[in-house]
Amino acid sequence: MGRFAGKKVLITGGTRGIGLAGAQRIIEEGGQVILTGRNREYVAQAAKRLPVGSLAILNDATDASAPSRLVETVLQWGRLDGLWLNAGYAQVEPLEAITADSFDRMMAANVRGPLLQLAALSSLINPFASVLVTSSSSAYEAAALTSLYAATKGALISMSRCWAAALAERNIRVNVLIPGPIETSFRSFMDESTRQEFEEGVLKQVPLARIGTPEEAAAVALFLLSSESSYVTGSQYAVDGGLLMR
Repeated sequence: MGRFAGKKVLITGGTRGIGLAGAQRIIEEGGQVILTGRNREYVAQAAKRLPVGSLAILNDATDASAPSRLVETVLQWGRLDGLWLNAGYAQVEPLEAITADSFDRMMAANVRGPLLQLAALSSLINPFASVLVTSSSSAYEAAALTSLYAATKGALISMSRCWAAALAERNIRVNVLIPGPIETSFRSFMDESTRQEFEEGVLKQVPLARIGTPEEAAAVALFLLSSESSYVTGSQYAVDGGLLMR
């Protein structure tokens, strides 16, 4: 019997990268998952890989009605033993290029979305369950081009500490995963040369001198989602090759 035997976990933004790697491990360890994504093709691909009892659904965190649709799905599927708020997106740009529209889009996806999702789903989370929030090492790096993205990920850290306090009376834990440079498609908005230059610059700051894998980040996520972390709440776990140690 695995750590997630009989458990049900909802993972937003779970059709690629760290979320999908975590979902596969949860299933291997006896659990069921709901994965959400906003790209129809990725959702369809993920659905083909899931066993009976698990779901992949279209759900865009930037849509204010998305949380209510998640509630409808969970009510039919079953109460949650884990909720991983992993959906989000990145965009890097100079300070002078930030506009009201770009601010609103990123805040809607990375801050408002997770907040409204947790608010809507809170009553459907079982006692002794775990909530995990994906932030980013960008919140601490002070990189010149990431001020807006870093702000959204910093907001998640602050909110998660408040959520940990609010849900503690129900024995629901809330922790934060802080990935550093992980090999996913998350930086696909960059052209190849820009992406390579960006990653080379990051690697110079990483003591382990390599980019991590989605599976390595997911391994820490699963510890925090499982009962093995039953006395851990309000914490932040960096999976960054030592980047933030500097």
